[in-house]
Amino acid sequence: MQNIIVVGAQWGDEGKGRIIDALARKADAVVRFQGGSNAGHTVVVNGEKFVFHLIPSGALRPEKKCIMGNGVVVDPKELLNELESLHSRGIEVNNLCLSSNAHVIMPYHQKIEEIEEEQRGKNRIGTTRKGVGPAYQDKAARRGIRAADLLDKNTLSNKLRINLEFWESSCGLKFSLEGILKQYLEYGKKLEKYIVDTSLIIHELVKENKAILFEGAQGSLLDVDHGTYPFVTSSNATAGGACTGTGVGPTRIDKVLGVAKAYTTRVGKGPFPTEIKNEVGELIRKRGQEYGATTGRARRCGWFDGVVLRYAVRVNGLDGLVLTKLDILGGLSKIKICTAYRYRGKIIEDFPSQAYHWQECEPVYEEMEGWEDDTFKARRIEDLPLSLQKYLNKIEEIGGVPILFLSLSAERDNLLAMRQDSASLLA
Repeated sequence: MQNIIVVGAQWGDEGKGRIIDALARKADAVVRFQGGSNAGHTVVVNGEKFVFHLIPSGALRPEKKCIMGNGVVVDPKELLNELESLHSRGIEVNNLCLSSNAHVIMPYHQKIEEIEEEQRGKNRIGTTRKGVGPAYQDKAARRGIRAADLLDKNTLSNKLRINLEFWESSCGLKFSLEGILKQYLEYGKKLEKYIVDTSLIIHELVKENKAILFEGAQGSLLDVDHGTYPFVTSSNATAGGACTGTGVGPTRIDKVLGVAKAYTTRVGKGPFPTEIKNEVGELIRKRGQEYGATTGRARRCGWFDGVVLRYAVRVNGLDGLVLTKLDILGGLSKIKICTAYRYRGKIIEDFPSQAYHWQECEPVYEEMEGWEDDTFKARRIEDLPLSLQKYLNKIEEIGGVPILFLSLSAERDNLLAMRQDSASLLA
């Protein structure tokens, strides 16, 4: 197996967790490279659901090394709770490594995010209020606190004092330095065995020709630079973030895979040209259980957006696609797929770069025949309904990349390889 980056090709919630879990069977390490506890990656094993927020989705395979890179922002309390929750279910994450350079979410970050979101009023972004954005803000302002700082009282105390003085003067927030210091030094003691130079560990794995999976959170259209700004996350959720978020050079990456649903969803506000605002959209939401794994919020649902796919292929350099939740569309008599946008009377095939353009874009649809709802029984491509095969061919044609796998249900083993070379990634 090669070194592979797995990213979301839409607005997140595409099913990356179960794909990482499946591919981890042949990997030696799974590396999370950005985001924080605002992520929610779900894996279902024998009907039992596991949701990962910080820990890489390879954790259900105990022999795999799970690495949290420097690009991740970590809430120590959430991480310890996640470890304890897995322990209570018989899962021991003994191979966990946390980058010493990963920035730490502090109590004031969560309060700041809450205040900022309220101040936006009707222009709220719809953040998870986990403190992720303000933690990245402090990182960029060069006053952030890193995981390694939790291991040294003097360093942590000095950095805390600087931060608390800044946020009190700018926002009027008052927190007890001694209270936070005591609490976070205790977190440091509990996490010390995990805190290491993960860039060096990854470098050694590469030298030993080990197979590494790089796990992205959120989705390409939520990338802080390349997404639908300002309705985005605060980190680079595209493939380039895997290099900066782990300290590995781009020449060490062999393949980039994108994960997309057979339809499209997004949480919170922001442009969504193919959104379905009728009973069909509600049916897809109920069938697909489209509620956020982190917030529980209902996701907006829409038809598959080929313009978004084409854009994700471009900004990530996708080599292939994994398509999930095909079973959710089963039984619909007609299915639409967006092939382009209409903007001020003109047909455009590329995703607009300006926010004010998105509001005026109307989807150009191609209507296709539906298929029966028993696709989860398929074991070969030939078992798939002809209308579904045509739908898949259309997606490949629009995106210009091959579909390598189909996820036909939530269970980890119900993954259908579309090509012989892709089957080797699982066998």
